[in-house]
Amino acid sequence: MHLILAASWLQPIVDFLSAVVLAIDKPIQNLGWSLVILAALIRLLFWPLNTMQFKAFLSMQKIAPQLKKLQERHKDDKQRLQAETMTLYKEYKVNPLAGCWPMVFQYPVIISVYYVVMNHKALFANQSWLWIGSAVTHAVSASAAACQHVSISTGCLFGRPILAPSLASPDFILILLYALSMYLSVRYVSMPATDPQQAQTQRMMAVISPVMLGFFGLKYGWPSAMVLYWFAYNIFTMGQQFYLLRRYHQPLALIDSEHVVTEAVSSGGAKALPKASPSGNGVAKPKPPQSGRSKRKNKRGA
Repeated sequence: MHLILAASWLQPIVDFLSAVVLAIDKPIQNLGWSLVILAALIRLLFWPLNTMQFKAFLSMQKIAPQLKKLQERHKDDKQRLQAETMTLYKEYKVNPLAGCWPMVFQYPVIISVYYVVMNHKALFANQSWLWIGSAVTHAVSASAAACQHVSISTGCLFGRPILAPSLASPDFILILLYALSMYLSVRYVSMPATDPQQAQTQRMMAVISPVMLGFFGLKYGWPSAMVLYWFAYNIFTMGQQFYLLRRYHQPLALIDSEHVVTEAVSSGGAKALPKASPSGNGVAKPKPPQSGRSKRKNKRGA
């Protein structure tokens, strides 16, 4: 029996995704792995949009220092600030909304997977995935009939079994893995910040987002099939983000969220910023060429 969707405009997307999952499941014979394959296919489908989004964020970061100067210069004249900002966007051909549109297209698909799982919950109730639905899981679930509010010793947490007996039941281990992937994604594989304040906000979101997801997942008992799809989708997202960082950004950006953005070159790579000189002008001066006599003197001194 299909659920009545709060947003009826999602129904075509839900029906299409349901048909795709069931089509993948015919040769695979496992709805869990079918959801993982679906996540990979959707990520490939949105690959160009996500690349566009990444480049838009990169362009915004490249002009961030100039935007900050404009804000300081015209902090008392909002109209002048707006005009100067639009001029800066036109000069560097930057569209501030280009980084938002890809997410607008992807969110309906991400939300629709929830309804796909709920509409076919009877099918997912008879499916397993790795440890989910295994003999150990069923044994733990059988012993959890008398779960208290918190009773980890009996295999229960918040009145539910820790391990899911099927893909239709919540699985705390999978929720924790999903929360961990969210932390790694926000903290290490997101676009590096350009100033300390942004970096601090990014570090806070890296902790707050997984904690909130874990809390709601545990409280409302999200079906493990839905969490499995989101977890797989997040892993594939991290893979693409890592690739884009290595291609369009400094390699160190992966492990240094405070690193200043570099200037992308036409070949798709990134130029490393010059090291600061002792004089403090920010540019390393080249050493003068040594004469033959100097070279021989240095050689004898060595």
